[in-house]
Amino acid sequence: MVSPPARLAAAASNVVGKVLHGGVADLRPMPRVLIDQGPNRSLYRMTHRGGTVSGPPILLVPPLAAPAICFDLRRGCSLIEHLIEGGRNTYLVDYGTVAFSDRRLGIEHWIDEVLPRAIRRVSADAGGQDVHLVSWSLGGIFSLLVNADRPDLPIASITAIGSPVDFTAIPIVAPFRPLVDLTNGHLLTPIYRVFGGAPSYLVSRVFRATGISKEITKPLAILSHLDDRDYLAQIEAVDHFMSNMYAYPGRTFGQLYHRLFRTNDLAEGKVDLNGRIISLSSVRVPTLVVAGENDTIAPRPSVERVVELLDKAPEVRFKTAPGGHLGVLTGRKARGTTWRYLDQFLDDQIS
Repeated sequence: MVSPPARLAAAASNVVGKVLHGGVADLRPMPRVLIDQGPNRSLYRMTHRGGTVSGPPILLVPPLAAPAICFDLRRGCSLIEHLIEGGRNTYLVDYGTVAFSDRRLGIEHWIDEVLPRAIRRVSADAGGQDVHLVSWSLGGIFSLLVNADRPDLPIASITAIGSPVDFTAIPIVAPFRPLVDLTNGHLLTPIYRVFGGAPSYLVSRVFRATGISKEITKPLAILSHLDDRDYLAQIEAVDHFMSNMYAYPGRTFGQLYHRLFRTNDLAEGKVDLNGRIISLSSVRVPTLVVAGENDTIAPRPSVERVVELLDKAPEVRFKTAPGGHLGVLTGRKARGTTWRYLDQFLDDQIS
């Protein structure tokens, strides 16, 4: 037990850090080197303090709309930092901001151009080795679709964290389905066409709304944890992440809305992209699937559904871990759950 004087001293130190130094979270990005760049694609090799490594390459794949800092939230709670300290050869693809001029880009752009080019470049940079994809949210769906559609790509395995497949299993969207059905799917169509997509400020507000109870109680939580520097740093880091959300390109948003949300195509294992059918049963690499126990955006049933659909994969592991949508990836408890599952999975593929 920490004594009251020690807790008071810690609280005073944290208040000073927040008031005089702008916060207590160390938000410095992990060191990296840009090795390739193209439309909606900046590819980085994360640098290691001990020099270069030769192990199997890991490519971190973020979703659209969320910044790539999801993998590098803060020092002490950064998946990138964890992988590097574990001696893993780590890469990151960053899509950058989405402009109005990108409104005509569809899902095809990411699974035909962005990710295949990034995967090939990582493989070449790592001496021709196959690449382990580690992805979050929509990034997991894109990773699975890429492997299903392009079996020639040098992909060794896929990890999909918090990636929803069955959209009927997401309670927070259930109230909107009657309106969507009533308007024959045109409820949101005029909006995303006018704005050229889903604006970043709207994406940020929707993301925050999924954890509205935590937002309401956050001031009280901060006061009650003034002596806990790690707790306060996590809140600051999450706020920083929320403030840097990106927009969805219009056409991509329309495809996600109509194909995944409205008709729930992916829950049946296939998606139709302008007549091109991509089936998840074509995934032929070991796959790790992780669901958050408190995730309202991608609850367990919506994530677990993919296990049945990957019937041709040589191995599919399913795990759950504490946390909401972001927390399951990089929450404080993820350090002892999700990251441990990932380490074991990667070690097993390499051995």
